[in-house]
Amino acid sequence: MSDQRVVLVPEGLAGERIDAAMARMFGVSRTRAAELISQGLVHLDGVSVAKSDRVGAGAMLDVTIPVEADPLAIEPEIVEGIGIIHDDDSIVVIDKPVGVAVHPSPGWNGPTVVGHLVAAGFRIATSGASERQGIVQRLDVGTSGVMVICKSEHGYSLLKNAFRRRAVDKTYHALVQGHPDPFEGTIDAPLGRHPRSDWKFTVRADGKPSITHYRTLEAHRFASLLEIELETGRTHQIRVHMQALKHPCVGDLTYGADPVLAERVGLTRQWLHAVKLGFEHPDSGEYVEFTSPYPDDLQHALNVIRDSH
Repeated sequence: MSDQRVVLVPEGLAGERIDAAMARMFGVSRTRAAELISQGLVHLDGVSVAKSDRVGAGAMLDVTIPVEADPLAIEPEIVEGIGIIHDDDSIVVIDKPVGVAVHPSPGWNGPTVVGHLVAAGFRIATSGASERQGIVQRLDVGTSGVMVICKSEHGYSLLKNAFRRRAVDKTYHALVQGHPDPFEGTIDAPLGRHPRSDWKFTVRADGKPSITHYRTLEAHRFASLLEIELETGRTHQIRVHMQALKHPCVGDLTYGADPVLAERVGLTRQWLHAVKLGFEHPDSGEYVEFTSPYPDDLQHALNVIRDSH
């Protein structure tokens, strides 16, 4: 998309450099004006110009300004694979597939949960930034499973506080390489941004407190299926804590998983699934619990591991 402007240079700007004149007439920065000129999008009386050229009164200035997409704009789009587990006046509980972000963010141009809900006709009326309407929790793009979105302001404030107070039960299943020793335990290790990779996280002394409880459900030759309860909810928490234990999630190449094993079980993402979410319903006050079965890619990978003797 682009915005085309054609104007006659007024007397008052006669003799000005063209980039300065564009800044005055169109409200663009001198830098942006120079970019448009270098891209051949600016013509004076039908001729391409250089940024140091001067404009004359009455000359016809023709500028094409590409409209840059807002990285946080919500794109309404029905996302195949998103399932609605529960829907009432206050909350909607969904089954999020892999490859879907929770909300728009810079650098992500794929499908989002928020975009799906808008396209599917859900009315989300909560405070906060529009692109994060109703969002009280997040799952990574590469993580699937159950999550709750709030539809009402009342539900939003109560559940946001419940997550903050750690009063929400968040249960995940993870298939990790090897066998954690002991078979069950607690990882209490603060997490912060990785010093060399801005999009990764790592255990660091000055990080935020992060606590993960795990227990082994199944132990197989190459991997173990764990049930994980999150006490805190840091970005990439389970993945980083499992890497710190030297038992990364199968398929999680970002955090040290074996690419050969990932290929063998057919995974192109980490084996991590949000299986259960429990909390006090913001309207009734009753404890409610929602679950999500393993999606096909994770079930297939687990079957391959179970059959490996």
